[in-house]
Amino acid sequence: MSGFSRMFPQVPAAQASGFVGELPVSPARRDWLKAAGALTGLVLSVGAAGIVRAADTAGKAEKKYGADGMPHGTVDDPHVFVSIGTDGIVTIIAHRAEMGTGVRTGLPMVVADELEADWSKVRVIQAPGDEPRYGNQDTDGSRSTRHFFLPMRRVGAAARSMLEAAAAKQWGVPADEVVTRNHEVMHEKTGRKLGFGELAEAAAALPVPAVDTLRLKTPEQFRYIGKQSTRNVDIQDIVTGKTHFGIDTRLDDMLYASVARPAVLGGKVKHYNADAAMKVPGVVKVVEIPAGPTPPVFAPLGGVAVIAKDTWAALKGRQALEIEWDDGPNASYDSDVFHKTMSEAASKPAKAVRNDGDAMKALADAAQRIQAEYYLPHLAHASMEPPAACARVADGKCEVWACVQSPYGTRENVATQLGMDIAAVTVHQTLLGGAFGRKSKSDFVVEAALLSRAMDGKPVKVTWSREDDITNDYFHTVSVERLEAGVDAQGKAVAWLHRTAAPTIGSTFVANAQGQQPFELGMSAVNIPFAIANFRVESVPVPAHTRIGWFRSVSNIPHVFAVQSFVAEMAHTLKRDPRDYLLELIGPPRKISPADMSDDWNYGESPVVYPLDTGRMRHVIEVATREAGWGRKLEPGRGLGLAVSYSFVTYIATVVEVEVGKDGGLVVHQVHVAVDCGPQVHPDRVRAQTEGACIMGLSLATRSEISFSKGRTNQTNFHQYEVTRMSESPRDIKVHVVEHGFDVPLGGVGEPAVPPFAPALCNAIFAATGKRIRSLPIRDQLKA
Repeated sequence: MSGFSRMFPQVPAAQASGFVGELPVSPARRDWLKAAGALTGLVLSVGAAGIVRAADTAGKAEKKYGADGMPHGTVDDPHVFVSIGTDGIVTIIAHRAEMGTGVRTGLPMVVADELEADWSKVRVIQAPGDEPRYGNQDTDGSRSTRHFFLPMRRVGAAARSMLEAAAAKQWGVPADEVVTRNHEVMHEKTGRKLGFGELAEAAAALPVPAVDTLRLKTPEQFRYIGKQSTRNVDIQDIVTGKTHFGIDTRLDDMLYASVARPAVLGGKVKHYNADAAMKVPGVVKVVEIPAGPTPPVFAPLGGVAVIAKDTWAALKGRQALEIEWDDGPNASYDSDVFHKTMSEAASKPAKAVRNDGDAMKALADAAQRIQAEYYLPHLAHASMEPPAACARVADGKCEVWACVQSPYGTRENVATQLGMDIAAVTVHQTLLGGAFGRKSKSDFVVEAALLSRAMDGKPVKVTWSREDDITNDYFHTVSVERLEAGVDAQGKAVAWLHRTAAPTIGSTFVANAQGQQPFELGMSAVNIPFAIANFRVESVPVPAHTRIGWFRSVSNIPHVFAVQSFVAEMAHTLKRDPRDYLLELIGPPRKISPADMSDDWNYGESPVVYPLDTGRMRHVIEVATREAGWGRKLEPGRGLGLAVSYSFVTYIATVVEVEVGKDGGLVVHQVHVAVDCGPQVHPDRVRAQTEGACIMGLSLATRSEISFSKGRTNQTNFHQYEVTRMSESPRDIKVHVVEHGFDVPLGGVGEPAVPPFAPALCNAIFAATGKRIRSLPIRDQLKA
C-alpha cells in the first residue's frame, strides 16, 4: 500500500466521487491531495490477458486469441489498481482517456460492482501514461469497455475475495461462509459484520487469488452494471467548472506559446521577423521549430514559436513575425482537381482486395447494370477543446500535462523527440474536451516539450487556436467510391463491384504510401455481408497531400455512405421497397464463419467470439423501421430513409424522417436508431453516445467540408468549417437498444452510429424530393 501512496495523490474521505489526479490547477485543488492517511489499506493488481492496440491490427496475417477471445497484443498483462483506505474509501484508477464517453465512470463502476462497493464511497483517480503498468491506454476504436470489461470484473472480484478471506481468518470460519454486500463483509450464521476499512490492512497482506479461482457475479447480481442510475463521476465538476482539461493547466512560472506552422504539408520557413515579435509587450523569446519529417507521423510540423508571459502576448507576437514560407511539394494541391483525379482512377480496374466468384463476367452477362459514384471531402476533427499541452523539461526529465487519447503513446513520442529514455518522461492525463481521434496524435505535446527545453526548463503551455486546429489537422481522408451492380431478369443481384479511392492513413507513417490499408478496407468495404455470389472490391491507389488521421468511425463513413446509398438506388431502379431490398441483399440469418472471414474483416477481434451475424443485422433493420412506421403515408415533401452498418462489432440501423421545403430548407423531424452492441454496461452512455453520433452525422452530411487550394485549407474556423446548430438538429432522436444477456460479447458504442446517418438522411431526401445526393456535404444542393 505504501508504494501506491507514493505514486498517486490522496483523496480525503469526505471527497465525493470525482476527478482526482496529479493535475496542478489551484491551491484549493492541491489541498485535496494532502490527506495521505486515508489510503493505508488494501491495494490490488490483477492481470488480464488479451489487449491489442489499434496499430497492432493493421497488416498482420496471423493472430492468436486469449481464452476470453481477445487478441493478444504487445501488452498481455495490464495491471489495474484498487485501493481501500482504513476509512473504507475505495479508490479506483481509471487508465483510459475521458472525452465524453463516460469511460472514467463505466470501467470503475464495473470494478465497484464486483467488489460490492457502495458507489458513494468510491473515488476515481486518473492513471498517468504507464502502459507496462496499466495495460493498453490508447482510447480509440470503441474498444475500452469491450476489452476491459472482463479484466475490471476480475479486479473487483479479486479484491472482494481478499476482503472475505481476511474476515474469515479473523472470525475463524470457512471463507465460503462469508459474503460481501454493499461495502460490508458479513458472516450470516452469526450476524457478524466488518466494513471494508476495518479489513483493508489484513486483506492487503494476503496473496492475490488466481484468476481461475475468482467467483464472478452472475448478471442477476449486478448492482451497477447495466443499470441506468449510476451518475458520471465528473458531472458535478463539469457543470460547475471545476474540472481540469488540457487547456486548464497552470504551473508556477509557466510561459505561454503560440506556434506559426506551415499551412502546406512539407512547407518550411524561409524568413521571419523575430525582432518585430520581440517588441510586443510580454514576449520573452522566439524559437524556430525544425521542419517536420517525411512522413509526418506524430512529430511537429515545424514553424516558429513565440513564447510570452501570457497567451495574448504570444498570439500578438506571432502576428508580428511576417513569415515567408517555402510551401514545398504539396503547394499545388487542389481538392477539386484531386476529386477528378480520384474519379478517373476509380473508373479503371485496380487491385482486388476481395474477389468472390467472377464479378466482371457476371456484370457483363447481367440483364441490367446499375452504377453510381459517391464523393466525400476531407473532414476536420474540430473538437470543442483544441489541442493544448504543458510541458516542463528540467534536470534530464520531462513532465507533461495534456489532453491526449494515448498517454503512453505520448510518452513514447516525447521521449523519442527529446532523445530521452522513456523512463524520464511522465505524462499526466487530463480530461479531453472532445477528441474524435485527433488527440491520439501527440504532435502538440512535443511542441510544448521542445519549447520548455528551449526555455531552460521553465514550463511552457502550447494552446492551439481554432484556426491552428482546423488548418493543421490530421484530416479524415477524402474519397471517391464507385459502385456497380448487375441483376438478373427477376431483379436479383448477381454481381457487385466496389472501387474505393482514398488517401490512406498509412501515408502518415510510410512515405508515399498509397492504397487503403487492410484495416481501412475492413471498415464496411470488404466485409459487406451481402448474399451475392460474385463480389469484387478493388482498392484504388491515390497519394496523400496532407496529413491523414483516424477520425470517429474512420473509413466506415465513406464506405457506408456509398454502399447504403447505392442499395437504395438499386431498389428504386428495380421498383422495390428499399427496406425489403436491403434485407434481400443481406440474405437469410447466418453467421459468417472464421473460414469465410479474412483477418481484417472484424476490427481486430476474434471471428470465433465475434462472428459477423446477419441475423442481428436484419433485426436492427426490422426494429428501426418498425419503430419509425416504415411504409406509412407521408405528407408531400416528407420522406423516410434507411441505412444499416456493422462497425466496431456493433450493428446499427438508422431511419431518418425529413421534410424538404419548396425553398430547399431541410428539417429532420425524427431519427430512429436501433443499436445492437451486445450487453450494455452503462446504458445511459450508450444512448448519449448514439444521440451525439446522430447529430455529428447530420453535421458531416449537411455542413462540414475541408477543401484545399494551393495546398492550403479553404476553411479556417467555424464560419467556414460549419457544424450543425441547435436549430438544425433533429427534433426527436429515439434510440432503441436491443437487449442481450451477458452470454453475448460486448460491442463498441462511441463510433458505430455515425456512418449510417448520412446515407439514411440522403435516402430520406430522395424519398421526399426525388433528388439523389451523391456528394457531401449537402449544403445548398436542395436549393438548386
